[in-house]
Amino acid sequence: MSRLLPAVRLRVPTDEDAHAWHRAFDDPEVMEFHGGRPAELSVYEELTARQRRHDAELGFCLWTLLSEDGEVIGFTGAQPWPRQDFGPAGEIEIGWRLARSAWGKGYATVAARTTLERVRATGVGQVVAVVDARNERSIAVTERLGMARAEPFTSTVTQREGYCFRLTL
Repeated sequence: MSRLLPAVRLRVPTDEDAHAWHRAFDDPEVMEFHGGRPAELSVYEELTARQRRHDAELGFCLWTLLSEDGEVIGFTGAQPWPRQDFGPAGEIEIGWRLARSAWGKGYATVAARTTLERVRATGVGQVVAVVDARNERSIAVTERLGMARAEPFTSTVTQREGYCFRLTL
């Protein structure tokens, strides 16, 4: 029996989306693989502003992810890998983060596939996904996207092992 995948909508993040992301991610389980605790609102204000710049300059960003009924449930998209101290510096990373209420419903996979189409249309030839080695849900998304596990790394933020997954577009 096949499962119907949800319809999703992606939009360039607005100032208001910083507040929505802050609310959606104000959950230790959501943040388990992203530093372990919810971030301050100012982090999301800076992040949404940076994503608007990425969209204007690159044609892609971490877009706000909206559910079928228009509720902000997280983000997905692509951006240049933001760190120099570990990971795939200089490469284009795809990623996603969803509110816990949206987990297990197919949103991440559907939105990530849309991301791949949009990024491919800008001329990007390869993307990476950087995932904590214990994050089984995100690893499953990379597998559904057809990404290949590549080099391991140790996060300088969490001191935990992670994997870089790669996909040629």
